[in-house]
Amino acid sequence: MSQTEREHPRYAHEAAVKFKVGNRTFEGRTRNVSRGGLCATVADPIPVGTDVELEMVLVFDDDLQSDALRVPAQVVWCTQVDEANQIGVAFRPLDARREEQLDLFLSFLDDQRAEKPPRDQSIDDRFG
Repeated sequence: MSQTEREHPRYAHEAAVKFKVGNRTFEGRTRNVSRGGLCATVADPIPVGTDVELEMVLVFDDDLQSDALRVPAQVVWCTQVDEANQIGVAFRPLDARREEQLDLFLSFLDDQRAEKPPRDQSIDDRFG
């Protein structure tokens, strides 16, 4: 696999996310999510190598929310960007139930991606 190829497709999506580290909670927003992990923006840095329990919630257009997806993960990178920090986390191995929940969660993101107009379609084509 080349450096530009990824093992799992990424879904550019902003979802509410919490990272629990011991008795501390870091709240943020995802930038993208994949089967293997995610990238998020948080206020405070979380050191590389930190094990976290993450909790993600999808918010739909009608202000409904999904059930929280909770998965174990590890911080694999952390970079300061402007006044915030971007972190990358890799999901830890999941049991069958959590794998199912993650797949369901990602299926909602895949459905949203499928609804986007084709890139070669102009704005004039979409609005007649």
